[in-house]
Amino acid sequence: MPMAARAAQFAPFSALTGHDEAIAETARLTTEKIELTPEEQDRISRRLTYAIEHHLQVSITYFCPDIAKSGGSYTTVTGHIKKVDESTSTLVLDNNQLIPVDTIGVVGYIM
Repeated sequence: MPMAARAAQFAPFSALTGHDEAIAETARLTTEKIELTPEEQDRISRRLTYAIEHHLQVSITYFCPDIAKSGGSYTTVTGHIKKVDESTSTLVLDNNQLIPVDTIGVVGYIM
């Protein structure tokens, strides 16, 4: 028997193809979106309006839904708000990143 064929018989057996990926996906954690009260939503709206009027750099934390499982994660970005697209209810930052307004959880000013 050739040496290569002999070595092949001792190669690892992977009967459960994709099993490691499935375990990693199950272990990946997501969080649920926090529902804001009307008062919190109003506060965020006022902070965004102030930032736009005064051309302030902002730090925005918003919820990104997970495409593979329920829940998602919160992401924080910084920049200047270029415009508010009222037809799609999104903010457009100076780097052209779109943020859906209904996903915003926290708005802070960067001085």
